[in-house]
Amino acid sequence: MKVAIIMGSNSDWPILEPAEKTLLKYGIEVEVLVASAHRTPDVVHEYAAHARQKGVEVIIAAAGAAAHLGGVIAAYTTLPVIGIPINATPLNGMDALLSFVQMPAGIPVATMAINGAKNAAIFAVQILSLKYPELVGKMAEERENMRAEVAAKGAKLSEERARTK
Repeated sequence: MKVAIIMGSNSDWPILEPAEKTLLKYGIEVEVLVASAHRTPDVVHEYAAHARQKGVEVIIAAAGAAAHLGGVIAAYTTLPVIGIPINATPLNGMDALLSFVQMPAGIPVATMAINGAKNAAIFAVQILSLKYPELVGKMAEERENMRAEVAAKGAKLSEERARTK
């Protein structure tokens, strides 16, 4: 199980690190690459065209501004590509979001929320779970943990409110 995280700039790493941590928690190997669709298009092309042969099964692409990275990657591979628009401009990431979601027919990029790295990782896990059924149980356990956390927070709030009345 291997997922690539490709970002247009190393300044995106603080936003993307939760994706790596999430994938590693599920036992998924992560390969990280900094490559720009505009400044290093040859690197993007080479990587995307040969990712499958390197064992990559899903690619997460993150970029801000014009955010062509996901689409360029998707043009060179048939692997699933998940896009993360990055809030990197005065437009607060809306420019990147629109770049990711407005892909032409036949070259899809699944697009997460602006700065939505953790959901991108979880979506990658869901895709991989089609091939690796052991991930299904891990995801179910994580969802149960989330439910328990929400219930505990709700109970704590109810207790605090009851004390202040």
